[in-house]
Amino acid sequence: MLDTPVAAGGTPLIGAALIKDEVTRLPDRPGVYRMMGEGGEVLYVGKARSLKKRVIQYAQGRFHTQRIAHMVDLTRSMEFVTTRTETDALLLEINLIKQLKPRFNVLLRDDKSFPEIVIRREHPAAQLRKHRGAHTIKGDYFGPFASANAVNRTLNTLQKAFLLRSCSDSVYDSRSRPCMLHQIKRCAAPCTGLVALDDYAALVEQAEDFLRGKSRAVMGRMSAEMQAASDEMEFERAARLRDRIRALASVAQEQQINPETVEEADVFALHAEGGQACVQVFFFRAGQNWGNRAYFPRVDKADEDADIMGAFLGQFYDDKPIPKVILVNVVPAEEALLAEAFTQKSGRKVEIARPQRGEKKQLVEHAFTNAREALGRRMSESSAQSKLLAGVCEAFGLEGQPERIEVYDNSHIMGTNAVGGMIVAGPEGFQKSQYRKFNIKSTELTPGDDFGMMREVLRRRFARLVKEEEEGAGAVRPDLVLVDGGAGQLSAALEIMADLGVDDIAVVGVAKGPDRDAGLERFFLPGKPPFMLEPKSPVLYYLQRLRDEAHRFAIGTHRTKRAMDMKKNPLDEIDGVGPGRKRALLHAFGSAAGVSRASAEDLMKVAGVSQPLAERIYAYFRK
Repeated sequence: MLDTPVAAGGTPLIGAALIKDEVTRLPDRPGVYRMMGEGGEVLYVGKARSLKKRVIQYAQGRFHTQRIAHMVDLTRSMEFVTTRTETDALLLEINLIKQLKPRFNVLLRDDKSFPEIVIRREHPAAQLRKHRGAHTIKGDYFGPFASANAVNRTLNTLQKAFLLRSCSDSVYDSRSRPCMLHQIKRCAAPCTGLVALDDYAALVEQAEDFLRGKSRAVMGRMSAEMQAASDEMEFERAARLRDRIRALASVAQEQQINPETVEEADVFALHAEGGQACVQVFFFRAGQNWGNRAYFPRVDKADEDADIMGAFLGQFYDDKPIPKVILVNVVPAEEALLAEAFTQKSGRKVEIARPQRGEKKQLVEHAFTNAREALGRRMSESSAQSKLLAGVCEAFGLEGQPERIEVYDNSHIMGTNAVGGMIVAGPEGFQKSQYRKFNIKSTELTPGDDFGMMREVLRRRFARLVKEEEEGAGAVRPDLVLVDGGAGQLSAALEIMADLGVDDIAVVGVAKGPDRDAGLERFFLPGKPPFMLEPKSPVLYYLQRLRDEAHRFAIGTHRTKRAMDMKKNPLDEIDGVGPGRKRALLHAFGSAAGVSRASAEDLMKVAGVSQPLAERIYAYFRK
């Protein structure tokens, strides 16, 4: 953070006076500016064609809404970055907003990467699989799909229609006979040679053509093959082709919308009301509807629809593939600049359009209807949620309604595979993107020491919070912390929070009733006797839901960790056995148990296994 300028008398400049002073040193060039608050937190990130001309407007006080005027009053310092062009400034602004989450910017919340389908090309028999994240695997990617369900349905169809393998390479290499997927006609079984690799490659190309929108051509070829098989009285092959054609035809029946004039486009529709907004997004690829999702960006009542749409689109495509066409119901602010930035980023021309007629307009109108209905449901839920949070505030004597509640729970079996879980809830319900798991690392804990585990979890969580606050890294403090347990758990939590200097956060212990009966929970607050809420109180039901969600998350995390431990292969523990030698050993002996029964002489016959390594493996299994 920059040093705060001071006036002639030594008084630090703040607000409009500080901004006016900064303008004297600003260039007439494109760039990005950041407005910082008292503790170094970022209040706002903006971009400008001319930093000097844009920033001076804040000091002049003209055209300000009350919200912007408040932002200016809170400003204690500013930072600036000049860029080569305004387009570069826009791209940098988008990146900083997503990274820093400034208080006064329109903010896309709960954003995450979408699932895709990848045809992996690193193996002679290409693998079909679901993928999420960066494109680090060599292969062809298709997407995005709006949800895991949408991509799973398509994968299911592709397996039925093209019989492509989905197994891992290690499973593929260790097969000696076809698996169950082949038995139920979902895989051609290239692993055991039931289909030649050239014929399998032809199936892969057909699947790729289908995903690229050539479904009619693919189905036409398959129909011709089916007819030829029938003419040659190969009725079994004809029946298999018929089933594959039906699988492809089912895709059209499952899609709610099947555009004929849109091959690749994303459709966005915005509906804003009462200081809240919903953006509904539909994905169309290869002439198919690949699902939709509703977003609820953080906005202000004073924000214009065009500004919301522009900010949303910029942040949405910061880390996602950009289609050729983006259809909208509201023309975004600075549309031409946004299209230029998308074109520069994707390496091909990108069009942003608000259709006026025809099928494209119908798609946008359908998305708008979904956005309006989704926002209506959201506002109804928010009203009920607000009443519950007001009840929590009253029950625990908080200064105001909690915006962020963190709930902690631990899970283990006799101290093994111990994990801690943190869930987050607030005015908009459960915030699952904020959930965190903590693998218990301390070796000094007695197995099953719940107090010790809670101390470790809270120390790690709030030590990180303190560090982020010191670095001005956009740390988010909870307003209320709930810990699963009674006086002991509460005492452990308060001890840690006091040590870290965050004892101004409200902490409550939630103890289960006798025989773990719901409705008989007791609540523990510092300096007060334990108390209970009315058995049928909506606030009590809400707190039970929070506790149960934390318990569910901790249990699920524990089970996942335990399952991973159970699946560990003993060969992974032997020095000198890497992925290649492990694969060769499993292929030679069928399993780790087979390797354990082999003699050192037999082990040496495996490619890549030397005499010292064979003796090491042999000795490992006979400890």
